[in-house]
Amino acid sequence: MAKMWAGVTDGNTAQIADDFNSSIRFDSRMYKQDITGSMAHAAMLGAQGIITEAEAAQLIDGLQGILDDLDSGALEVDMTCEDIHMFVEQVLTGRLGDVGKKLHTARSRNDQVALDLRLYLSEENRTIAGYVRDLIAAVTDKAEQYKDTIMPGYTHLQRAQPITFGHHLMAYAMMLLRDLDRLADCDRRTRVSPIGCCALAGTTYATDRRFEARQLGMDEIMRNSLDGVSDRDFCLELMGALSILMMHLSRFSEEIILWSSWEFKFVQLSDAYTTGSSIMPQKKNPDMAELVRGKTGRVYGDLMALLTTLKGLPLAYNKDMQEDKEAVFDAVDTVKMCLQVFTGMIETLTAIPENMKAAAQKGFINATDLADWLVKNGLPFRSAYKIAGQLVARCMAENTVLEDLPLAVYQEYSDLFTEDVYAAIDLTACVEKRISEGGTSLASVESQIAYVKEKLSV
Repeated sequence: MAKMWAGVTDGNTAQIADDFNSSIRFDSRMYKQDITGSMAHAAMLGAQGIITEAEAAQLIDGLQGILDDLDSGALEVDMTCEDIHMFVEQVLTGRLGDVGKKLHTARSRNDQVALDLRLYLSEENRTIAGYVRDLIAAVTDKAEQYKDTIMPGYTHLQRAQPITFGHHLMAYAMMLLRDLDRLADCDRRTRVSPIGCCALAGTTYATDRRFEARQLGMDEIMRNSLDGVSDRDFCLELMGALSILMMHLSRFSEEIILWSSWEFKFVQLSDAYTTGSSIMPQKKNPDMAELVRGKTGRVYGDLMALLTTLKGLPLAYNKDMQEDKEAVFDAVDTVKMCLQVFTGMIETLTAIPENMKAAAQKGFINATDLADWLVKNGLPFRSAYKIAGQLVARCMAENTVLEDLPLAVYQEYSDLFTEDVYAAIDLTACVEKRISEGGTSLASVESQIAYVKEKLSV
């Protein structure tokens, strides 16, 4: 079938070339943005007198009819068309005749597809941001529930100092807040209109690009027509922000996987977000967390694929840039699904406080506080450090914990020890002494929770 762009060529490409060249199987998801952009373009053409107001009104009505029919299912996208732009124009011309052919005046598919993609990704960005907000709210609610539940904090995956589960969860809430900021910043640069840049050099028609941008809710236009059609920074920025977001979810997933194992048993995952084994009846597998961790690599791959595609392209548009959509669409789809699943998993997660506290005690993570107590009672730090280490070794040999050692044993190592030492090494006291802003004390965690809730309320 001859193409609408037939001219210097006869438009009769080989079937295999058509299949290879076609993008409609993936860019058809942008039909709403394509039609909305075309309606704004028709309005601008009419307002500028490039076509008559009556013709502009006909085009807008015709486009609205196509949109309504696609939404209702009365019209289906013809997958034999080259792309969504050609499909819409073909249907419009079929319905309106020669008036339909006037729609493409003063634009190219190059600026048209750039506009469609910007509009589509802005909407998807905002949807993703909403899902991130839902997850932050779920994490913050869970932190509030367990704001005074003691657990071991780790460095090098070794028990280090006592913290609360609420404090640990709020670390992820803070990461996700930064993800929200990145998405918002990316969206600001995405909502810049390229329409009117045409193929690469602009147009001889007296267009009003700013009118068209305002019609589409965009505050700015691309200031250079070459840049307008060849720029895909907005795709890379979004994919970069999504990659960082997935990295955060992956780290969180790794901890949930560890915490839900029998070796830790700090948390219990809901049956709704776990699976069983086909052969081992005792198994409860954290498959959702593992899949999020696995899909992180997929989103990274999408970003690297597009970076690699763009790195050697001369200005302006090149067909290579058609490869932008599958990569960015896959990243968007993957992140949306991961966020929704992750939020449900967090909302239904329950902690096992007694196991967390037992691990904190057996990890001797109050040893620093023991040394500090000796220092405050007059012993040089290095001497205090050595005695604390010796007492930990004694506990390990006798299968006990510092809190349960008799005072007489303490006094074998230093006559400075009194009954007051037990209050100093109590895990709750150790946590509450971390009063610095951002620390693990109850007041500090409550302040962090209040801060996040205030951010979410804006």
